[in-house]
Amino acid sequence: MRAVKEQFNSIVFQERDIALLRGLFESRVMTAGHIATLFFDGKKEAAKKRLQKLKAAGLIGERKRKAYEPSVLFLPRKAFVLLHEKGVLAEYPAFDLPALERRARVSSVTISHELNVMDVKTAFHSAIKETKQFTIEEFSTWPMLYEFEAFRNGRGGEEVTVRPDGFVRIHEKEKDGGVSEHTFYLEVDRSSETQETLVNRAGCYFDYYKSGSFAVRNGATRSDYKHFPFRVLMVFKTAERRNNTAERLLQNNPPILTQVCLSTIKEVMTNPLGATWFCPIDYRKAVERTPFDLTRQREQLGYQRQTARELFIERKVQKLKILADDAKP
Repeated sequence: MRAVKEQFNSIVFQERDIALLRGLFESRVMTAGHIATLFFDGKKEAAKKRLQKLKAAGLIGERKRKAYEPSVLFLPRKAFVLLHEKGVLAEYPAFDLPALERRARVSSVTISHELNVMDVKTAFHSAIKETKQFTIEEFSTWPMLYEFEAFRNGRGGEEVTVRPDGFVRIHEKEKDGGVSEHTFYLEVDRSSETQETLVNRAGCYFDYYKSGSFAVRNGATRSDYKHFPFRVLMVFKTAERRNNTAERLLQNNPPILTQVCLSTIKEVMTNPLGATWFCPIDYRKAVERTPFDLTRQREQLGYQRQTARELFIERKVQKLKILADDAKP
């Protein structure tokens, strides 16, 4: 342990360093671009210089990569020791060092997904900074911190554990001086999951809300569930997959109409606070009495390629701003 402490003495820690290491601990991986946005106000050169010092001190590691791949950063053992000594990890689940190190060693597929989650997180932080009335109170991307049990429709209605990609709380300053809160769960589609899996997952969120379990988690009773609304933000790589999921959510029993908001990664990266989202009910209104009306189609359990449909939806669907138009599920 002494050798580790001596290496810590080679760098003068700033408050931002601890916040950065804590953020990397929670997210598991980040790129230098993510870190620049979240901790250096987008100043890439300042972030680069500080990251070099933290790497030299052995507090940030870099995954092996090919020349054309982005640098992916993670926390090595020394950083875990430092955060533990400073009491930063006290509020997180207890893990031994080998378990924490294994958490950073994941497959390239998982890394790609988690980097997409961080892309969404940084997009929100950048957009929120440009507003006067909104602040991000919490944006956690550690699934275990916000996992919950819920019942899903498929497989006999069994109870399953849901681990969200993210949990977000945004505060809004009201004109009368008060503060309101907008709560979201984040799901970034991996593109490898079936439509049935996505719809069952959305159904679990619906059960979590309607059963009052989310209200209980917030210190209320189950009967108070209507006072604790939240929305699920589903982000997809393509408009086709987004639209297929919207249709399947409408075909669910019961249909999921407003609790889920859907968008594409491209739109979210451009402006997550803009009119880039829509709910299944908005999709239904757009296709009503058209060749794409769900009542004229057979139930589809997988992909259905309809280029004309994607173009039609982009022109006709009424998209919303998730904060300006936030409503109860």
